[in-house]
Amino acid sequence: MRGSVHHVDLTVKDPDASRGFYEAVLGFMGYTLKDDHARGFDMDLNGPNGFCSIGVMRAHGENAARPHDRYSPGLHHIAWTAESRDDVDALHALLVEIGAVVLDPPADYPQYGEGYYAVFFADPDGLKLEYVFKP
Repeated sequence: MRGSVHHVDLTVKDPDASRGFYEAVLGFMGYTLKDDHARGFDMDLNGPNGFCSIGVMRAHGENAARPHDRYSPGLHHIAWTAESRDDVDALHALLVEIGAVVLDPPADYPQYGEGYYAVFFADPDGLKLEYVFKP
C-alpha cells in the first residue's frame, strides 16, 4: 500500500533486556520473530493489508546510556491499530500481567476523534507506545 509504514527501528539500551517485552506486546498484535542478530532483533507482521517490521536495535555511541526523552528531537511515540475496544482492553491486561509501565489505562479520548479508545504504555527504556481503536 503506497505510503504505509514498511518498517520502524527502535533503539534501546539492551535488546536482550527488552526482548521479553516486545515479544509479548508485538506477539499479541500478530508479529513474529523474523531475525535475530548481533545488534538486536526484528519482528514482522504479514497480513492481508500489508507488511510491517519492527526492529529493536542496540544503542551505541556517546548517548547510548541517556534516558529517552520524547520531547527532544526524535521519536515521540508509536501507535498501533487495535481491532476493537475489547482488543485494547486485552492488551492492557497483558501489560499488567507482564509488569509493563502503563502510562494511561484504556479510556476514551474524544479530543482525538469520535470513538477514539486507547491505552498508552512504555517500553523498558521509556519509549511511549499506544494501542488504539478508532471506528
